[in-house]
Amino acid sequence: MKNDFFPQSIYWLVSCLILTTPPCLAQWQPAQWPVLKHYDKDHLRQIALPLGGIGTGTVSLGGRGELRDWEIMNKPAKGFSTVTVGNNAPFFAINVRPKTGVPMTKALIGPLDPAEYLHYEGRPANQHGFPRFREASFDAAYPFGQVSLSDAKMPVTVKIKGFNPFIPGDADGSGIPIAVLAYEVTNTSNEPQTVSVCGSMRNYIGKDGSRYDKDWKGDIVPKGAKKNVNVYKTGNGVQGIYMYSDSVNRQEAAWGTMALTTNSATGVSYRTSSRSNDWENAMLDFWDDFSADGTLTEKSKLVDDDPLASLAVQKVIAPGQTQTFSFFITWNFPNRGAWTSFSTKQDQETIGNYYSTQYTDAWDVITKTLPRLPALEQKTLQFVNAFLRSDYPDVIKEAALFNLATLRSQTVFRIPSGHLMGWEGVFDEFGSCFGSCTHVWNYEQATAFLFADLSQSMRDIEFNYATNDIGKMSFRVMLPLSKAQEWTGAAADGQMGTILKFYRDWQLSGNPEFLKKNWGQVKKVLNYTWIKGGWDGNQDGVMEGRQHNTMDVDYFGPNPQMSFWYLGALKAASEMAVAMNDKALARKCDDLFKKGSAWVDQHLFNGTYYEQKITDPKTFDFLNWEQDSTVNVPDYQLGKGCLVDQLVGQMMAHSLGLGYLADRSHIQTTLQSIMKYNYLDSFADHFNNMRSYVLGDESGLLMASWPKGRLKVPFPYFAESMTGFEYCAAVGMLYEGQTENALKCLTSIRNRFDGRKRNPFNEPECGYHYARSMTSWNAVLAWSGFRYSGVTETMSITSKPGTYFWSNGSAWGTCSVSRMNSTTNVSVSVLSGKLRLRRFTVQDAGTHQLAKNQEITEGKTVEFAVK
Repeated sequence: MKNDFFPQSIYWLVSCLILTTPPCLAQWQPAQWPVLKHYDKDHLRQIALPLGGIGTGTVSLGGRGELRDWEIMNKPAKGFSTVTVGNNAPFFAINVRPKTGVPMTKALIGPLDPAEYLHYEGRPANQHGFPRFREASFDAAYPFGQVSLSDAKMPVTVKIKGFNPFIPGDADGSGIPIAVLAYEVTNTSNEPQTVSVCGSMRNYIGKDGSRYDKDWKGDIVPKGAKKNVNVYKTGNGVQGIYMYSDSVNRQEAAWGTMALTTNSATGVSYRTSSRSNDWENAMLDFWDDFSADGTLTEKSKLVDDDPLASLAVQKVIAPGQTQTFSFFITWNFPNRGAWTSFSTKQDQETIGNYYSTQYTDAWDVITKTLPRLPALEQKTLQFVNAFLRSDYPDVIKEAALFNLATLRSQTVFRIPSGHLMGWEGVFDEFGSCFGSCTHVWNYEQATAFLFADLSQSMRDIEFNYATNDIGKMSFRVMLPLSKAQEWTGAAADGQMGTILKFYRDWQLSGNPEFLKKNWGQVKKVLNYTWIKGGWDGNQDGVMEGRQHNTMDVDYFGPNPQMSFWYLGALKAASEMAVAMNDKALARKCDDLFKKGSAWVDQHLFNGTYYEQKITDPKTFDFLNWEQDSTVNVPDYQLGKGCLVDQLVGQMMAHSLGLGYLADRSHIQTTLQSIMKYNYLDSFADHFNNMRSYVLGDESGLLMASWPKGRLKVPFPYFAESMTGFEYCAAVGMLYEGQTENALKCLTSIRNRFDGRKRNPFNEPECGYHYARSMTSWNAVLAWSGFRYSGVTETMSITSKPGTYFWSNGSAWGTCSVSRMNSTTNVSVSVLSGKLRLRRFTVQDAGTHQLAKNQEITEGKTVEFAVK
């Protein structure tokens, strides 16, 4: 295969336009893929790169080539298989038949880790009994994953390439329920090799892992599959096994369809079933059949609950040559339930999936996607290559790019209306903390800057479904949306953060109707802060009293976390009020901001960082408040502690161009103090009574420290370390020019996710793929200084020479900055979408006025000088 991607991609694209569809599709094969991170054979065990679309569920490509974590039936499945297990789990195998010599058959998987050897019944891992390749490594640049397999006894090497389209600004193109797998086989011998690659999987429709039974040995096994059916189908340039069930209840979340297909036009053989699986004979029968000649012989139909299907492609590979075997796994499981359906209850209301409104079944997915696949792959490559070629440190690229996998995980789904919904994370089998929780989702900005429509759909839910008549916003949204407000709790940080997020989404879109339509609701949400007994009931610009927050407790009294969210919301609301010609509200917000900012600096800044002034909830007067020196301290407070994310509101204000919310020198000193007091080079001697996300000699930032003595009972998570909060502090450091400390924090995080100890594509907090981990994208904004306003049609970037990827949620491209004497030269390229640009600012260098009503369309570049 050629190394130069663009000539090859153009060739295939032109071929697709000229030739008839089936030959074109039969010729498609993946292009040259980039690599950001390499993982050697000792750092593979935990790797699981999710393959699937936004809101569709995924199956993961393991670090050694295994397919794991089958999470396509509307629920998570971590650490075990919801499908068949052991030697019956889905896998790919290769049969190599030299012109002379002995044929060999192996699973297309690297070696087991010695830590996997022990099991009470000798079944320690899936495919434990199959011959494997002896050497393996993994290369990644999300969403592209590549596994390299080799074995001294094999005359071929194999590269497994797995991806799913991921295109900023194109949520539907990034939301396809498909796993694309290509097996590139290279003949390393000096004679031709007849090579067959085969995928095998059982039709496990109905087995979602949430219902269990005992097998004849007494082992607990998933149940649910019932007389499922496999059929071989061809058409539209694709052929393979279509899997369905007429016996599983069509209303269950685990009911749907699957397909295992290939676009190879020749050399295809298949089996839709095997013999009965008494004493594991079904897999034995398959192995013998495939090993005999590398082709499959169809079996007579066997009545089985989950029949084993296999699909093989055979090719002759000349010495030194490479051939590609392409396979596609597609699915459609339309019956997603409400939040509580992730429990063991089976009678929950069905909500449905957006992707199921786009495709009728799994076969429809592949027939609609395959003609578009070359273009989807090219656009995904364009995004990833533009990002990787930018002048961001590798650790920022890795943290930002790899955590985008969260958008593809079961943490995220879309209901049929298209609205994006999110858990906080996911556990092994169930979702973690339902309701698109505002005080968690406040932190991340990847969704807004990459998929504006999805972000705006979340604002629609928050302001138009979750907010009641007096402006109280449920910080967890119930489903269906008609029940959105049934969760009665309000969160101070969550509610203020949504105002900042609404301001951000309005600015990025430049759509005046978005603000006009929702302005009444935004005002309600802000006014709720000022009601009698509210967070700022005496309207002095300071949040007092009881404030529920992301620490899952109530803070009593003014504290930095809530204060900076509030100050940011006041600034954002003021600007929106001006745009809506609401002069009275704009003046009020400005006045409260000035008072509150001055008060926070005077009363909460202790000379090194901001702290909490605790009030007694039993005696507190919300309207006539003064600090009580003899306060009865309730449990679970911050007090004089140094909180890792105390400046989260300031971080967001910087990213939105709202400026400083408090004294600049105090902000900078605070970040230095967080590094001084909260960063540990080693956790080996650290006591933690809660959850451990950092262990042994690993390094990271503590949630809180108390340089002058800890509270007896602090907020629950004080001794932990969680990546989303660490990113928050590190991004703040980047904005303040504390680059060395910021990169040290970021490196500490990513060193922990090294493939051996943890999965590089899964940063947990309260659950895997935790939404707050996408705060890592904020580091891209901070390093580049990128800001965009569609309202004023302005863009700004750092004056540091270099090339920077940018995205505003609907368009994306690169911006290059260079200096010559006193002149700064700028080149802005739009690689996707279109960009309205009237004025461009290079920070600390100057501003350039562009032509009136300038619109840069896709594929265009504008160049100018700033003096």
